[in-house]
Amino acid sequence: MFLKQKKNGHLIEVLGLNDLFNPNHTTVVGRLHYGEEMQDPEKFSKSELIFPSGEELPRCWTDVHYRDQEVRK
Repeated sequence: MFLKQKKNGHLIEVLGLNDLFNPNHTTVVGRLHYGEEMQDPEKFSKSELIFPSGEELPRCWTDVHYRDQEVRK
């Protein structure tokens, strides 16, 4: 899956989808797609990533407590 960095618009190929979907993980392992050579994998903060369309990541991927209000009712 490809995501985009907010600050510069560079594409990131996410290598660990489980980390992306897990709200307990604040970083994902990915590979920067920039330049002619394949880059080494590195960690990227989820808070710095968005979808290529410009949409934010779903709250359920980033916030462990996204359903707390429903549970309390």
